[in-house]
Amino acid sequence: MGLYLNSRIPSDAYKSTASGTYFVDKSMLLNELIPALGMDQRFLCITRPRRFGKSVMANMVAAFFGKSQDTSAVFDNLTIAASRDYRKHLNQHDIIYIDFSRVPRNCTNFMQYIDYIQDGINQDLAEAYPDLPIRINDAVWDILANIFQKTGHKFIFVMDEWDAVFHLSFITENDQKAYLLFLKSLLKGNVYVELAYM
Repeated sequence: MGLYLNSRIPSDAYKSTASGTYFVDKSMLLNELIPALGMDQRFLCITRPRRFGKSVMANMVAAFFGKSQDTSAVFDNLTIAASRDYRKHLNQHDIIYIDFSRVPRNCTNFMQYIDYIQDGINQDLAEAYPDLPIRINDAVWDILANIFQKTGHKFIFVMDEWDAVFHLSFITENDQKAYLLFLKSLLKGNVYVELAYM
């Protein structure tokens, strides 16, 4: 369990939300995601204005699918529990959760920003797969492809605030293009992606 791989942060956040007074059960969204696992249509990008619950939904997706902790106490009481595939997928998947609004301390350029994320994911993967030769400085997609090649393991990517990079003061137009290339390299056509929810 790391900061990115099987992080407990989204699960704890969703537990807190679900216990709130004004909580609205939107768990049937998960029923729409389950058939997309491993399929060509496994890449989903949700766009809504600010304050429309995108982070809550991202936390829900990670809390439901992710292995970080048992969340049945939350989801057993929600509508998704009646789904035929509920138990098959509850807490059964490896999640890579990235909150792109988290910026490293004293960050002044795009490379510091994106290297912080890549290095964090790579460190988590190295700890989770100690028997594989993982070099922290390699591209994260190369490491994930190697893990898939050796183990067959796939990952669900949950990306919150994926558009935050477009609002950071130190990001240039060329940096924005580099960021889109980063996302493309990480996700597009890669068999280790079981689902990508942005």
